[in-house]
Amino acid sequence: MNYISIRNNQAIPVHSIPELEYSLFLEQNVFSLLKGGASHCVNYFGFPHGGKIRLICCIADDEQHSINISSSVVDVKQSLPSFSKHKLVFEKFEREIHENFGINYVDHPWLKPVRFPFNRAAKDSTIAGYPFFKIESEELHEVGVGPIHAGIIEPGHFRFICNGEQILHLEIQLGYQHRGIEQLFIQKEKLLQRVTLAENIAGDSVAGHTVAFVNLWESLCNFQPGRDLQLGRTLALELERVAVHTGDLSAMCTDIAYQLGSAVYGRLRTPVINYFQIWCGNRLAKGLMRPGKTNFPFTHELAEELTRLFDEYERDFEEISEELFSLPSALARFEKTGVITTEQAAIIGTVGMSARMSAINRDIRSSHPHDLYPELQHQPLIKNHGDVHSRGRMRKKEINQSIEYIRELIQSLSKNVHRPGQLAGLSRGSFAISLVEGWRGEICHCAITGDTGELIHYKVKDPSFHNWLAVALSVRNNEISDFPICNKSFDLSYCGHDL
Repeated sequence: MNYISIRNNQAIPVHSIPELEYSLFLEQNVFSLLKGGASHCVNYFGFPHGGKIRLICCIADDEQHSINISSSVVDVKQSLPSFSKHKLVFEKFEREIHENFGINYVDHPWLKPVRFPFNRAAKDSTIAGYPFFKIESEELHEVGVGPIHAGIIEPGHFRFICNGEQILHLEIQLGYQHRGIEQLFIQKEKLLQRVTLAENIAGDSVAGHTVAFVNLWESLCNFQPGRDLQLGRTLALELERVAVHTGDLSAMCTDIAYQLGSAVYGRLRTPVINYFQIWCGNRLAKGLMRPGKTNFPFTHELAEELTRLFDEYERDFEEISEELFSLPSALARFEKTGVITTEQAAIIGTVGMSARMSAINRDIRSSHPHDLYPELQHQPLIKNHGDVHSRGRMRKKEINQSIEYIRELIQSLSKNVHRPGQLAGLSRGSFAISLVEGWRGEICHCAITGDTGELIHYKVKDPSFHNWLAVALSVRNNEISDFPICNKSFDLSYCGHDL
């Protein structure tokens, strides 16, 4: 075979990844491995390799629960045919490769900068000169929002082209706060420093990114965590999902001026994030998860507290949700607003909730399960209409499902097995990949080690990397006054994108 198939959280010798001539590399990943709807690209990146660039493509087969890895070594000065001409799902991956290394794609449909990182190939390319798409017409006008926003929202620029109140086109430019996170994983030498970096990739996805990091690190150290560690990680992921979905329902109510919903959902979010404070001393779950261990084991006392919390939460949550989703004024703003069709979602490669609300079954908890998800036998929730209403209803249903999972996990506490052991050093000359279904969608971390076991490359992909284009498409032909509710119904991350 011209690729190697591995499982989620598996480490392999990097030399076992086949190196293909570029034309065969393109043919295989674009036309063979992505045939049908059951496979998708979870990561595609490059790294310096003997004066050239080695490209690594990771295609997940969601039916076979495997990830197919292949590579190609190319010269920076080469002009290459793009994957994106044939499959748009690769467009942002290739734009990033172009920006980082200067590799030119001769037929890429949208070869623009992604992040303007400090170590970009073209230093003369600056965010101030970003080439926004334009339409010349006396009847149309542009509306710019950002990059400085009101409140605490992070920097991003939204450029609308409108005909009166109707949005014809939206282009979203991020990259205002590139923090060099991936490079810092290489530079920092202490494990505590690296896990702290993972916790700070995106403030609303601490559990998601940290679980990805610790699972990846343990696979590189050939460490098998005990059930107690896996229980804590699974609980943290589902608690984070409940907390953020609840907060987003509050924000969606705010955007349509439904003050009761905003207040009640906002109040319900608070005890969930406060529970993390009780558990580990931090409301966002920082410090909770560590490779090979935990400083805050989940106890029967914590289980009793969590049971009481959801007994009280569910009563009010169901009441306000029944009110919201039967309120004519709310439904008028939600239904048929911000639609992403199944075809659009598939073409641009959406993941997580942004895929499932458009009838695409994409959920790492079922396709590439990790930790205790095999025990839960997770069944993804699917909606079909792709509008704001679908995204709101999905949040409500996923909260119900997550609470059910949490109660089931609590009941299984007595099955816990602690597997003591010391983390060994990183495997030499290895590649590892970790996939996690965060509340926003698919998180992917990849790592490569050198001949002496040192970390030589670390690659992070937040689900927002896939899904920002869906926001831009969702507002087309909507009124500009509907942009806030469209945007909040996705609730994507600026900092998760600007790594």
